[in-house]
Amino acid sequence: MEVSALAIRLFAVALLASGLAACRPSEPGTPAAAPPPAAAEATAPAAPAAEAPVVLEDVIETDPRYVVGISYPPGASADPGLARALHGYAEAARGELLQAVAGLPGPPTAPYELSLGFRELMRTPEVVAVAADGSLYTGGAHGQPLVARFVWLPGQQRMLTAQTLLASPDGWGPVADFVGEQLGTAAHTRAADESLEPADRERLLAAALKMIDEGTRPEPANFAQFEPVAGSDGRIAALRFVFPPYQVGPYADGVQAVTVPAAVLRPHLAPDIAGLFGD
Repeated sequence: MEVSALAIRLFAVALLASGLAACRPSEPGTPAAAPPPAAAEATAPAAPAAEAPVVLEDVIETDPRYVVGISYPPGASADPGLARALHGYAEAARGELLQAVAGLPGPPTAPYELSLGFRELMRTPEVVAVAADGSLYTGGAHGQPLVARFVWLPGQQRMLTAQTLLASPDGWGPVADFVGEQLGTAAHTRAADESLEPADRERLLAAALKMIDEGTRPEPANFAQFEPVAGSDGRIAALRFVFPPYQVGPYADGVQAVTVPAAVLRPHLAPDIAGLFGD
């Protein structure tokens, strides 16, 4: 059966009307159609990728120009946050060595050297402490001492630092006074060397006391390196503050340390870590 011309025209008009309706913008107040699931997934922000765990492995590198030796304590990789901090410190020291090697015009008279050892000082469910000690030699009379302490709080998943140790910056005053007095007593003992002339003793003592005064100003930066001393109950009985050469004495005096009892620290501790300390 033939289709009439009128029917064909009506059919074309209907097709045109439906196409215009599809192209017309939505009227005010009309919600836009939701994108299909695939499109929604494509536009959603990606979840942050989890940091890959760090596996701490001892390092031994030998080269005609340099030597690298790094050792970690067993089990240090068990705490990912602590492991990243230890690895980052070691890699920063290694990077400094390699940068110095890259700037050499030729072979050094003595190989440059990085010697760094980490050792565990304390491990409880609440506190894990690790010490880093070593030396970085890139020429000169002697190497640069490497001294660092890491106190990890597994329950809070963070590092305990000088900035978070005390409730208020004012608390560093009594701590600094205690530490300065102990270091000053040790300086007087060293200056009592009978082999020195009186004038030399006075001069050395004055220089030492000046360095102590400057290196123990009541600021967190001056007390950045500390390690916990465990008590019989497993809690922290004291903090041993460690000072590298040149901070509170000349290079010849080496690393110096002062143990501050919990009784001195307790009135000034931050509330969220006070429970870690014994009476």
